[in-house]
Amino acid sequence: MGKIGIVYYSRGGNTEKMAHAVYEGAKSEAGVEVELKKAEETSLDELTRWDGIIVGSPTYYGLPAAPVKELFDRSVKRHGMLEGKVGGAFSSSANVGGGNETTIMGIIQMMLIHGMIVKGSSKGDHYGPVSLGEPDERVKKQCKNLGATIAKMVKKMPIC
Repeated sequence: MGKIGIVYYSRGGNTEKMAHAVYEGAKSEAGVEVELKKAEETSLDELTRWDGIIVGSPTYYGLPAAPVKELFDRSVKRHGMLEGKVGGAFSSSANVGGGNETTIMGIIQMMLIHGMIVKGSSKGDHYGPVSLGEPDERVKKQCKNLGATIAKMVKKMPIC
């Protein structure tokens, strides 16, 4: 059975709401175990145990929040051990042009350096779900789609 970890940091609650929608989407797929964890409570052993890792962060100055970056900084100790795992990202910000896409791309870049597999989307939010303030129904749908997509990919991939 594939395992997915959804890791997030949320100060105001919007990214946490998105994380719960991603969780719902992943859980909707039979044959995967899904865990929801705060970035600051996620261990390196958990990262290496999961077959899929989805990371969410609010946007701070166009980049992921410090707890998300700190998790990836610590993950250097497991460099090479995330190779072939499936990844995805999502973000929230306060403004249009507030840096959501650059935040997601920052997360994706860290995943790619680990050798992870990241899939984009030709529909909706191409790099990953984004929310301006509190997630609305469109954002929640995008989040659920991300969770379900990663779950489907994990089920198709050989266990890492």
